[in-house]
Amino acid sequence: MSALANQQEPAPQKRKMSDRFLDAIERAGNKLPDPVTLFVIMSGIILILSALLSLIGVSAKDPTSGDTIEVVNLLNREGIVQILTNMVGNFTSFAPLGLVVVTMLGVGVAEATGLIQIVMKKTVLSAPKNLILPVILFTGIVGGVAADAAFIVFPPIAAMIFMSVGRSPLVGLIATYAAIGGGFSANILLNSLDVLLAGITEQAAKMVDPNYIGNPTMNYYFLIVSTFLLVAVATWVTVKFVEPRFSKPVGKIEKLDDITADEKRGLRYAGITLVAYIAILLMMVIPENGWLRDAETGSFINSPFMSGIVPIMLFLFLLPAIAFGIGSKTIKNDKDVAEKMFKSIADLAPFIVLAFVAAQMIAFFSWSNIGPILAIKGAELLQALNFTGLPMLIGFIIICAFINLLIASASAKWALLATIFVPMFMYLGYSPAFTQMAYRVGDSITNPITPMLAYFAILLSFARKHDKSIGIGTLISALLPYSIFFAIGWIILFSIWYLLGLPVGPGDSIFL
Repeated sequence: MSALANQQEPAPQKRKMSDRFLDAIERAGNKLPDPVTLFVIMSGIILILSALLSLIGVSAKDPTSGDTIEVVNLLNREGIVQILTNMVGNFTSFAPLGLVVVTMLGVGVAEATGLIQIVMKKTVLSAPKNLILPVILFTGIVGGVAADAAFIVFPPIAAMIFMSVGRSPLVGLIATYAAIGGGFSANILLNSLDVLLAGITEQAAKMVDPNYIGNPTMNYYFLIVSTFLLVAVATWVTVKFVEPRFSKPVGKIEKLDDITADEKRGLRYAGITLVAYIAILLMMVIPENGWLRDAETGSFINSPFMSGIVPIMLFLFLLPAIAFGIGSKTIKNDKDVAEKMFKSIADLAPFIVLAFVAAQMIAFFSWSNIGPILAIKGAELLQALNFTGLPMLIGFIIICAFINLLIASASAKWALLATIFVPMFMYLGYSPAFTQMAYRVGDSITNPITPMLAYFAILLSFARKHDKSIGIGTLISALLPYSIFFAIGWIILFSIWYLLGLPVGPGDSIFL
């Protein structure tokens, strides 16, 4: 039984084995130190391991260049100098830091003026309550087209929606985070990740076939079906395992009153502003020579629009929020706007502290070379096992899932693994597109539970806004069922796809 106040009291009858298992994980996880302290301890462990593994000469051969990768000692003179001279840079270059701060400037104002609450009241909450969860999960997965920004924007909004209908905001927060992370390689829309991975796959395939051309759509059919599968699985997991672990919000739930005349006027102002803003964006994106397309190729996927998605989203929230505030009279002058921005950044103080220590830990792990060496050793293990057919492919997925616990970057892992497995599987008769498809399953399923994904710290920060006592154990115990059942469901879908020999994308099949 968990000691957390936000969890429901256990029923008198005997608790299910799954509940007892998750309770044990929660208790163990919550006995860990404060997350800030935990990141410091993990940083220390990485530093000690770098010294010990370097001393005994642990290394691996880079399959891309043929060079030997050795563990770098971070506790010698050079390492200490590197740590001290890069500590500030590690923090300021920590990718989620800028994304969170910039995005929350707009989201914070939208929340402070009441725009988000009113929009929820008028749209999402007007839908049948039993559809709210799958709609939110679907939006989270599809919102992955915005890449890392999805982790910042969608979970807090989902938490507010859940609270508004009398359900635990933590459930909305956790479920949406799991959907975005676990479904990062599933979508009905193509995005920059498809382009990036296809480029790596193409280079690896050219080692066997110099004429091979990789297409960003190579896994498109499989990813579309995966999107709806994961929504169904995540919905079931949320209802079956996660929501029973959290009580409803304490206290009286405020009744959703009718929208006032001022709020209606604010919505009109916000709607006009939003339409105008989107029209301007479309004028810069739709023409082949649009300002926000790639200047040389005219591409939309690899374009200033995609690389500038965070500031674009900032203004997507900020401008309508200001318009709404003026119309609803929650903003009377420029000082009100500035004050709401100050407040949104002040609320990020816990995350900023976490970001500082998390940035150091991730930098130390990257400098040590421990991650790439473990990835290569894992790949060598799979080769040594000499599996064939579907067992080999499932083994590859599982290896990728474990590696993802250590290296969060999808492109960094694939750059290491593609040069081993794409040619290997091509010699066995499998297409590069199919090998990439297997990798993307393994790369996504452990995203919800890996602390190496920097947005895990953000999730903890968001969760503590609703329950200051919540610990890492509570989050891991709630997120673990998603990873387990995403893995089961996705591997089953993958196996069916393989056995039926279905095309994986336009012009791409399983076999060469």
